[in-house]
Amino acid sequence: MDPLVYPGIHRSRVRALNDRVDAPGRFVLYWMQQSQRAEVNHALEYALREANRLGQGVLVAFGLADDYPEANLRHYAFMLAGLKETAQALRRRGIALVARIGSPPRVALELGRDAALIVCDRGYLRHQRAWRAEVAAQAACRVVEVESDAVVPIEEVSAKAEVGARTLRPKLHRRLPDYLVALPPTRVRTPSAGMAVAGLDLDEPEAVLKRLKIDRTVAAVPAVFKGGTGAAKTRLQRFLADGLARYDRNHNQPQTDDVSRLSPYLHFGQIAPLFVALEARGADAPAAARDAFLEQVVVRRELACNFVHFTPGYDAYACIPAWAQKTLAEHTRDPRPGAYTAERIENAETGDPYWNAAMAEMRCTGFMHSHMRMYWGKKILEWSRTPAEGFALTLRLNNRYFLDGRDPNSYAGVGWVYGVHDRPWPERPVYGKVRSMTAGGLERKCDIRAYVENVRRVCGYPVVAIRRLDP
Repeated sequence: MDPLVYPGIHRSRVRALNDRVDAPGRFVLYWMQQSQRAEVNHALEYALREANRLGQGVLVAFGLADDYPEANLRHYAFMLAGLKETAQALRRRGIALVARIGSPPRVALELGRDAALIVCDRGYLRHQRAWRAEVAAQAACRVVEVESDAVVPIEEVSAKAEVGARTLRPKLHRRLPDYLVALPPTRVRTPSAGMAVAGLDLDEPEAVLKRLKIDRTVAAVPAVFKGGTGAAKTRLQRFLADGLARYDRNHNQPQTDDVSRLSPYLHFGQIAPLFVALEARGADAPAAARDAFLEQVVVRRELACNFVHFTPGYDAYACIPAWAQKTLAEHTRDPRPGAYTAERIENAETGDPYWNAAMAEMRCTGFMHSHMRMYWGKKILEWSRTPAEGFALTLRLNNRYFLDGRDPNSYAGVGWVYGVHDRPWPERPVYGKVRSMTAGGLERKCDIRAYVENVRRVCGYPVVAIRRLDP
């Protein structure tokens, strides 16, 4: 078993990013960026333990970049609602959170000038890794990264990009029992809450939003998804009390609500996947249902982290497997059953009422049932002039409208549409040997009409006359 460096924190979660030593600073800085929460946060608890060792307090820093790649008002409003709650929860623990507008590494380095040690959480995307490398290279003190958003650290499971869940699963399950352990909160010996450090007033998120130079063309959705750890835990408890018992049967039934809808909260780090996994494991539900949910929240989620970590071009068409690129290229000239412009696709103006409903759900709520996400992406592939154009459009819409867009799961999910983590299937037009999905398949496997009606009720989506779209 991997030894613990502190209670609940395995040594493999902790990685030195430079070779410097602790400086004679006034506090330990926890640069919070990915794990935006005040509980079940390994990076925060490690910083507190180190601060107690040094006889200092912890100052939490957050860099609010208003040019975050592909983010818009929808994403910022949700995030700031969560940061307001996190700042208040930290304050109750005697810890100050200072947020400033600016490049996250610049903010961390500014506040880190007086730090004895800088602790950061981990992000897997290209720019997130670059941010941490920049801080590690320029800080005058030791910089330590602590994995807080994977149940099992990725390198502890595999040293390469895995072919799919079938190859990752047994490796992950071998390590999982060691890491499914609770993380106890650390007693704060030296409070920092009264420290005079200038920053944004996170208690007024609307005022902060007004100061940001961001894309405001995609509306926020607070009536559907309220940001914050409290809202995430409420959703989780509601799901565990009701939906989990049917999850193994209904997780691919979009007309039901037997899914957790936690992906936005996991994306912004407002709830810990470890907390979700422990709560699900101990829930009063059939073992098959618990196992099916843990497969998604642990195995599939960490497969996505594995994908972006070991695939430099995770956001480019070239990331898909060679066999998929070859078969799609061979079918590029096949007649397309739909010839829609990108604008018509984005406006949900296709001849497929099921797909239009999915797109409407995405636009008005920032969410889409996972089974419909697969169908949604497959049809864009089918309608696009070339697979590469389809890939780019799918990813652009995904990142623009989904609250959990710009996430390892997003990149792995869009890649899956084009063959990532999948295998060759019987050959058919347009798709070649890449897995296809059809409207007829939806009609056979779920109550797709009920799904369309649900979207109409929630979003005011006009119900199109439903008809079979496939022979």
